[in-house]
Amino acid sequence: MYIPLENRGLIRIEGPDARDFLQGLVSQDMQRVTETQAVYSAFLTAQGKFLFDFFCFELDGTLVLDCEGERRSDFFKRLSMYKLRSDVTLSDVTDAFQVCAVLSDTEKLGLGEQRGQATAFGGGKAFVDPRMAALGARVVLAPNSTALQDAGLSAGKFEDYERVRMDLGVADGSRDMGVDKALLLEYGFEELDGVCFTKGCFMGQELTARTRYRGLVKKRLLPVSIDGTTPQPGTPLMAGDKEAGEMKTSQGGQGLALVRLDQLADGVMLTCEGATLTPFVPDWVVFQKDDANA
Repeated sequence: MYIPLENRGLIRIEGPDARDFLQGLVSQDMQRVTETQAVYSAFLTAQGKFLFDFFCFELDGTLVLDCEGERRSDFFKRLSMYKLRSDVTLSDVTDAFQVCAVLSDTEKLGLGEQRGQATAFGGGKAFVDPRMAALGARVVLAPNSTALQDAGLSAGKFEDYERVRMDLGVADGSRDMGVDKALLLEYGFEELDGVCFTKGCFMGQELTARTRYRGLVKKRLLPVSIDGTTPQPGTPLMAGDKEAGEMKTSQGGQGLALVRLDQLADGVMLTCEGATLTPFVPDWVVFQKDDANA
């Protein structure tokens, strides 16, 4: 199936300095972006705290950022602040396209299983989710395109995408990551290929690198099963009388929570507003050597 993602926005960056402009600002290596490769990345504060996350792909020789729709104006303004003398042009092209997720049958898009693999599709672009292939693919098309239906795919609901995302334990932008608060490595950006430690300096690089090399990750975003009334995002999780984390997004009896690793143990059950939450660690999550319970 394909699932319209109406909560996404698109920012186009074009000009001879487009890659160099982004390279010093964002967490991923923009030199990796080609007609056949998309990437996942983040824009941080100078102190290394999360501001925006996005996908970057190439379309018609320009770079396009697939970001949170409701926050795209803020992202656009922030990028414009750093434009200075760079020979780039920024434009909001959200209304010129539709963004969809394809959860399975991605071979119908002409894609394999390599994350970030990109190809032209239906006059737009399709790419395997750069975070992990299990999340399927993203497709960016003209609003009236029937390319997905022509490929034999049927429309699904946003809840279908949410179920897969939460099962895998993957954050959805500021819905799960606190703006000017979250640290990338708490949300799996290293395993999800959203940060490059060999590209050189970028905004917030010093804290991000220090967190990694000194083993300072003390919390991780994890899937949780919920027994009881679903807690609201931001509600503290408790392990007995100790605070053990914070509830994030949820749907039905599943959700995501930022869990303190020193409170995480096999079979542990946490409480939150009268509900019982059982966290589990997905196969893709890798704890650092110095993390609690590593």
